[in-house]
Amino acid sequence: MIIYNVTVNVDESIHDEWLEWIKNHIPEVLATGKFKDARLTKVLVEEEEGITYAIQYKAFSREALDDYYKNDADRLKSDGLKKFSDKMLAFRTELEIIDEYNVTFK
Repeated sequence: MIIYNVTVNVDESIHDEWLEWIKNHIPEVLATGKFKDARLTKVLVEEEEGITYAIQYKAFSREALDDYYKNDADRLKSDGLKKFSDKMLAFRTELEIIDEYNVTFK
């Protein structure tokens, strides 16, 4: 399984507006049907400027992620760029899940 990770550094001047926007944007990405779930996280490492978040979308498959890139990504990425342009910086990475472990209590 592949995690599509979007890391975003947000200027403090738009932080509250961006956070409200991203909470609505994530369900739009999930509505494409390419992802099983998503997680919004705040990066706890102090940055010189802005506040950093990572949004992790768990793709159903490599093919689903490729289909997202082909049919949905440009449209959905442009929404944030139009709204926040030079007040945010985003980069994307892909993570392959090798194995998962859970704690079990007896």
